[in-house]
Amino acid sequence: MTEHVQVVDGASPNEVQDPRTRFEIKRATVWLGLACAIALVVLLIQPLLLIFAALVFASMLDGGVRLLNRILPIGRGWRLLIVVLLVIAFIVGTFYIAGVQLIEQATQLRSTLEVQVQRGAQWLSAQGMMPGTSDLNGMLRQAMGSVGRVTSFLGTAASALTSFFMILVLGLFLAMEPNIYERGLQWMVPVDKRREFAITLRRMGETLRKLLAGRLLGMVAEGIITWIALMIAGVPMAAILGILTGLLAFIPNIGAFISGALMVAVGFSAGYDTGIAAIIVYVVVQTFDGYILLPIVARKTVDLPPALTLGAQILTSALFGIMGLALADPMTAMIKVALERRSEAAAEEMDAEELVA
Repeated sequence: MTEHVQVVDGASPNEVQDPRTRFEIKRATVWLGLACAIALVVLLIQPLLLIFAALVFASMLDGGVRLLNRILPIGRGWRLLIVVLLVIAFIVGTFYIAGVQLIEQATQLRSTLEVQVQRGAQWLSAQGMMPGTSDLNGMLRQAMGSVGRVTSFLGTAASALTSFFMILVLGLFLAMEPNIYERGLQWMVPVDKRREFAITLRRMGETLRKLLAGRLLGMVAEGIITWIALMIAGVPMAAILGILTGLLAFIPNIGAFISGALMVAVGFSAGYDTGIAAIIVYVVVQTFDGYILLPIVARKTVDLPPALTLGAQILTSALFGIMGLALADPMTAMIKVALERRSEAAAEEMDAEELVA
């Protein structure tokens, strides 16, 4: 039985009939959604950096698993287990063999640097190039107070250890079954864009593995060479300086400057001749790294222009702090790959259109 009711004609106050108005509302909604997405990224930048760091760690593990597959063709899970055990054995073995010596040298390094900084400040103050000691101490207290107010969650040791543990665990899960997460990312992309997205994702993974392999090779080589050269030159605390130089080599340009400053400061603390020897070691190591090691590694890995790398490090350190500085190179490399692939895809589309025409 059909009921007869009276229906009011005409549009309701909340219904938009004009197509132009609908179009403008849709466009405004897109821009508003984009603004909300940017605000969400800004609010969640620290967790996003942790996730990206986990991706970098997973790429390291994946590179080791792929390398091990060339000599040991067994299941991926077993190869990953071997890589993890080798890394743990290396870290534990290093600290077991030289742990006491490294702790003593680290404590001595801190006191030596404090003395050298005070001497440098006093010399600059005597030359009229720096405020007096009392004014300098007040400026340092004020600066430390300002830094304390803006320090992120990585500022304390407990939160740093927690973040480091989260990076290790998340990276390990990603390295165990990377295909699952890759398929999940592809599923979130429109169907007609999935092939292009898969190609870009594969190239990003290859680039990241090559970049990290080159970085690790450079870190090991630079750290060992610095350690041996400083021991031969008679510079104190050669072991801890070699380890710090190797770790800082992960950050090109800026890391070399910091390690050089540490070497020179420790060298001059032992005497003028030792300081000159430290400068010579620094110049020789950086020359070897810049003109011999890096060109060889760059041919097999990712060739990033120095100015682009340094600019990215400045921007990321200003925006995201020390963690952004450490991850500047992987970020830049992945963005570079995405832009290059986008350019190639546009060229392929133009060629296809010309063939059709």
